[in-house]
Amino acid sequence: MRAEPIARFAQVESLDQEGRGIAHVEGKAIFITGALPGESVEYVPYQRKPNYELADTTRILRASPSRVIPRCPHYGVCGGCSLQHMDLRAQVAAKQRILEDNLARIGKVRAQIMLSPILGPDWRYRYRARLSARYVEKKSRQLLGFHERRSSFVADMGSCEVLPARISALLEPLRELIGSLSIRERVPQVELAIGDAVDVLVLRVLEAPRSDDAEKLRSFAEQYKIQFFLQPGGPDTARAYYPQDAAVLQYRIPDFDLTFPFHPTDFTQVNHDINRVLVRRALMLLDPQPGERIGDFFCGLGNFSLAIARRGAQVLGIDGNARLALRAKETALLNGVADQCSFIDRDLFKITEDEWKKIAPFDRLLLDPPRDGAMELVKALGQMAPGRVVYVSCNPATLARDAGVLVNVHGYQLSAAGVINMFPHTSHVESIAVFDR
Repeated sequence: MRAEPIARFAQVESLDQEGRGIAHVEGKAIFITGALPGESVEYVPYQRKPNYELADTTRILRASPSRVIPRCPHYGVCGGCSLQHMDLRAQVAAKQRILEDNLARIGKVRAQIMLSPILGPDWRYRYRARLSARYVEKKSRQLLGFHERRSSFVADMGSCEVLPARISALLEPLRELIGSLSIRERVPQVELAIGDAVDVLVLRVLEAPRSDDAEKLRSFAEQYKIQFFLQPGGPDTARAYYPQDAAVLQYRIPDFDLTFPFHPTDFTQVNHDINRVLVRRALMLLDPQPGERIGDFFCGLGNFSLAIARRGAQVLGIDGNARLALRAKETALLNGVADQCSFIDRDLFKITEDEWKKIAPFDRLLLDPPRDGAMELVKALGQMAPGRVVYVSCNPATLARDAGVLVNVHGYQLSAAGVINMFPHTSHVESIAVFDR
């Protein structure tokens, strides 16, 4: 019989990038889920390595002033949030420290100015989500939710505090609906996409609904005023199912009088409120002037490109996804800025200095890469580097790495940097940085 792990005690020093408390015991780093800086905790390791351990908090001996009662009843089981036990202001401060630490440790750089954080709603902010569905035969029960913490199991969720209230209220009836379908074991995923005028639920279906299933789906859509899409294969296969004539899925950025139609499986920002503020902040920092040539790399649907065009600049948007680049072009036409925008698809993770020279020069550059960052692009800038680069990041480690190249190789200075609290109550750190030559 396996012995029960022995509880130990530690003084928590700081938070890591996963939102775990960091302590040191007998020279070994301990990463403790559920612990906050300044706390004395009892913990039990669940994974031991020669230089570190991973552990769970079992008892708080001395609580931090930043500790709060988690709002969600599924907190601790659901893996969707990791910081609901921490005051929101302390969350933001911790994310700012993580950004500064990464810049100093990885990039060997320091911002001249730390920008004020970009903040938005604390709860009900998540307008995009991907939920897992699973029918458990032994329990005769349909599950629907995010994955459990550190597990591939599906959390049995009846509500969610970060989803809009009307969507949270749908989780129970949606779970019952899927469980009633003849293809319930062939529906592994539900993707949520919320627009200004319609809520879309994309059912990943490994088998087409039967006639009795179809009636249940139609009835549910009418009762709860949502639109169903069915996705039999990859993201490109998602098609409107019912109703066919629903309102257009779109979001707006009122400050620039822009409307963005999108497909429910397109990449769009999860937090629409923060996105509006982010675009405004990015444009303020980029400061595009009429007649200038601006590059918007990893442009997606043109979230920043079209706002730049509204300021009178000429924009070249580049994205590795040809479908998104085409949609950005269509959206520019819809918003009356097509004459100032052009969009192409290129693999920016493989760009060379010679390829860069063919599309340069630019007066200013905006980068918004995925988590892998933009290393090949920043290396390629060379002698034709623009005077200013604004970098929007979803990973402080790759931002710091790329900042090191911009500053220490290309001679930029890191003029300013700050965090964007796109995902409150999670450890996810988004940030924005400005580089000047």
